[in-house]
Amino acid sequence: MQADQRKKLTVLMINMFIAVGSFGIIIPILPAYLASIGQGGTAAGLMIAIFAGAQLVMSPVAGKWADQYGRRKMIIYGLIGLTLSMFVFYFSNSVAILYLSRAIGGIGAALLIPAIFAYVADITTMDQRAKGNSYVSAAMSLGIVIGPGIGGFLAEYDLKLPLLVSALVSGLAVLFSILLLKESDVHDATAMAPDEGSMLSKIGASFQKPYFVPLVITLVMSFGLMAYESVLGLFIDNQFGASPKDIAVMVTSTGIISVIAQIFIVDKITRSLGEGKVLNIFLLIATLGFLVSLFASSYGGFFAVTLVIFLATSILRPVLNTMISKLAGNEQGFAMGMNNAYMSIGNVLGPTLAGLLYDVNILYPFMLGLVFLAVTLVGSVVWQRRQSRLIEKIERTS
Repeated sequence: MQADQRKKLTVLMINMFIAVGSFGIIIPILPAYLASIGQGGTAAGLMIAIFAGAQLVMSPVAGKWADQYGRRKMIIYGLIGLTLSMFVFYFSNSVAILYLSRAIGGIGAALLIPAIFAYVADITTMDQRAKGNSYVSAAMSLGIVIGPGIGGFLAEYDLKLPLLVSALVSGLAVLFSILLLKESDVHDATAMAPDEGSMLSKIGASFQKPYFVPLVITLVMSFGLMAYESVLGLFIDNQFGASPKDIAVMVTSTGIISVIAQIFIVDKITRSLGEGKVLNIFLLIATLGFLVSLFASSYGGFFAVTLVIFLATSILRPVLNTMISKLAGNEQGFAMGMNNAYMSIGNVLGPTLAGLLYDVNILYPFMLGLVFLAVTLVGSVVWQRRQSRLIEKIERTS
């Protein structure tokens, strides 16, 4: 990459790191915080589902706005939404207001994430796209590494202190973006698609796009992963007596694995094997990880399985983003908005069902995730075989 590309990418990475880190700070306190207001697995699932539901509703519109009004504005507005969400969370002791704060945060995330990935597409070539996406994904993972570690430490002094720090750090991200982030010079507002219609009509339009199947894979993978993540803290607290610090250690360790994979592994293996093979290999690894998690009988064993699952998903996310981006052509904002929308559908359904199932049997969410990841793997293999046969047919007739 050229120096100007690296500078812009660095600004985006720092921006994403601060935004995600500010949310990661609160992760270790959630089980204790929910218990303090008399809530359990259902509330934990709804917190994530409401956040994702707001993302789902806003993502197609946000993707269009990123094409129409520019990436920079959407990134700044998204960060403002996340900051407001954290302040509302901090000043509330009501589960209803807590849900409201997550809805505000979901809107902010919907504005922020598609714009950042569309910006990456603007400043990278096709050959550089996987590296650019993996670096931004690594910044997200690093935020998850640092945030929970800080949150677990702060919770030792006061349970709600991480919420205040999260709000303040997210506010700093707003100022950072206003001062240092310049608009991309590449985005083309005339190339976006489509620019009218409801969220449902936009999702309907995506059925005809060449990146539709990767979008569906994103949805199903997100469903399984979020079913796992949404009850992770509650599960290890219930099964192994984990403290907020124990939860922070686990989340921080999985984040470190993610950062290492996204910086040092993703680009190399996608260049060597191609996105399709990498997708299938790590979907298989994630599926096997879910299967083994059902039989983990100790904190250490469950910890090891969780590391494997997060290693796989940390590679899958930038690979799917890259596949969609390469197939999207000039409609990067719309494609990334739809990517966020499909991910949000999985993020709504996964934690909602996982929270309800957790209150019935604590193993059911992991079984649910296993089934949906297995379906994702089969779907990916079938689609890629059909794509290969189509390409061979075109080559024979040309």
